Amino acid sequence: MKNIRYARLMVPSPPCFGFLQIAFAKTIQNSFLLFTILAITGLFGQEEPSISEKLKEIAIIDQKVMMPMRDGIRLATDIYRPKTDEKVPIIFSRTPYNFNSWGDGKEQTRTKERAYKAVKRGYAYVVQNERGRYFSEGEWDILGVPLTDGYDAFSWMKEQSWSNGKIGTLGCSSTAEWQMAVAALDHPAHAAMVPQAFGAGVGRVGDLMEQGNWYRGGVEQLLFFAWLYGVEHDVFKPRIPEGSTQEDLIRISRFYDLAPENPPIDMSEALKHLPIQDILRNINGKKEIFDKMVRRKPNHPDWFSGGLYHDNMEIGTPSFWFASWYDVSITPNLALFNHVRHTAKDPEVRDNQYLVIAPTLHCRFTRATENTIVGERSVGDARLNYDEQIYGWWDLWLKGQRNDFKERTPRVQYFTMGRNIWQSAEQWPPKDVKMTTFYLNSGGNANTLNGDGILTKKKPKQDNPDSFIYDPMNPVTSHGGNVCCTGNAVEGGAFDQQVMEERDDILVYTTNALKEGVEVTGFIESTLFVSSDVKDTDFTIKLIDVYPDGRAYNLDETIQRARFREGYDKEVFMEKGTVYKIVLTPMATSNYFEKGHRIRIEISSSNFPRFARNLNTGGNNYDESKGIIAHNTIHHSKQYPSQIRIPIRK
Repeated sequence: MKNIRYARLMVPSPPCFGFLQIAFAKTIQNSFLLFTILAITGLFGQEEPSISEKLKEIAIIDQKVMMPMRDGIRLATDIYRPKTDEKVPIIFSRTPYNFNSWGDGKEQTRTKERAYKAVKRGYAYVVQNERGRYFSEGEWDILGVPLTDGYDAFSWMKEQSWSNGKIGTLGCSSTAEWQMAVAALDHPAHAAMVPQAFGAGVGRVGDLMEQGNWYRGGVEQLLFFAWLYGVEHDVFKPRIPEGSTQEDLIRISRFYDLAPENPPIDMSEALKHLPIQDILRNINGKKEIFDKMVRRKPNHPDWFSGGLYHDNMEIGTPSFWFASWYDVSITPNLALFNHVRHTAKDPEVRDNQYLVIAPTLHCRFTRATENTIVGERSVGDARLNYDEQIYGWWDLWLKGQRNDFKERTPRVQYFTMGRNIWQSAEQWPPKDVKMTTFYLNSGGNANTLNGDGILTKKKPKQDNPDSFIYDPMNPVTSHGGNVCCTGNAVEGGAFDQQVMEERDDILVYTTNALKEGVEVTGFIESTLFVSSDVKDTDFTIKLIDVYPDGRAYNLDETIQRARFREGYDKEVFMEKGTVYKIVLTPMATSNYFEKGHRIRIEISSSNFPRFARNLNTGGNNYDESKGIIAHNTIHHSKQYPSQIRIPIRK
């Protein structure tokens, strides 16, 4: 700028040179305009500030703070807070994952991006590793670390000079799953929480006993078998000298982030190994935590002594829940939301539970686009203003602002596939849902897509049972589904099931083409009357939307191990030829079946490797390598009314 001003002052001023003065001045003005444009567009080498630079301008950054717990263990914590003398509220994220600012010599920015988003809105953002993870001291155990760690962290943050005493917890998946059990401790500073994809923190809710997604219907879900291979680390790591200063820890973290990585493997092959108790051993994975979990039955007391939430614990925190139709535990997630709304003794807690259900995979909320593809199926524009809503929630509970969150935010926001729209309701399921029963029927040949299985609103008059052979050495393979975290073993989402329905060990029951569109929104309940020639086996069911051209997209699926049909506190084996009633864990969805579409269910005895195979012996299953073939039968008649109850919204 100075050079430009000087150039203008040196223009000759005598009248005879006036036209030159004007011309030269215009040239200078044009040059200045060009200079400005070039500077703005970065053509002169000026780049957009990095996230680190932007964060340093607005935040006080305090990394590798070793927060003390009551037993002397210290947890590594990074703190980002606004440059202000005013006390600020805290958004707290505790995680088993690596949030170190450096990895392989490169700066990692994800945590700083989240911190920047919070700090510029007037919040401190605090992220902490669970005990035993990375720079945190102590021994790690999946959902087994003391609940007191969360309570002690709240107490420490509340007492900081810059804290206003209000803390909100935020996170997805493993960063969410610890929140429910800690919320039941009712710390006075824990003002609100936002758990997202939180199913692996849910142990028992009513009749559902998944024990943190380890089980479904008493059958092992293999997602943790794969997940633990990637996250369970050996305790052997470089010893950080006692008394190391915060400066030392920050320096060390720039070139060593304590993040070992197992070699990549073909998980689709690894999960086939038998016995399943040796899956991690077979791929040279660390197995101490896995070894004790794989032997626990659904009602083992150790499930109730760790960090899982169970329904005898009262949540004392206003909560904004986020779930997904194609996540691994949609039904327990929705059941927990209802449980808190109906049972919380504190009216403020009971009346301040909100829920969002997206049509995405696990933790993929913000990845929705104008044309969101889930598996193979397009569900259209599934975007939502997540940041606006979440920070409105924080402003209400952490800043005490009298904002319009409650007026603008429905109690339940759910996405209806097929219509591809967001809808709202005051409760879950919506009040105007009516359960409609469809009965299974056939001439005894419901096997495959080309069989004679039908769904009808009338009970069959006589029993024409459908039978199939279940060979655990040749299980029905998982094709899409409501799943996560299995590496390359299962790709989640909606996929055309026609290729699967050619198998003779899948029974297919379908309605006639619908004469008008039908919205199915809520819990789907199913009851089967079964018999078998083995002591124990499994039964699976899958709900499907069939298009006029034959495409058959899966919506949800579940499974039940026969020995647990009378409850998870006992095992009751089957007798050959005896018919038993099995009530499966409810499924859940919101899907619009258009006119001309058909509603279909598939029934079989395996869905592998989503679920572990039942070897049909009646043994422990986890320590067995050889299975036996089961001849399984589905009965349907007035005496044995096998059925599916579908929530239809008028």
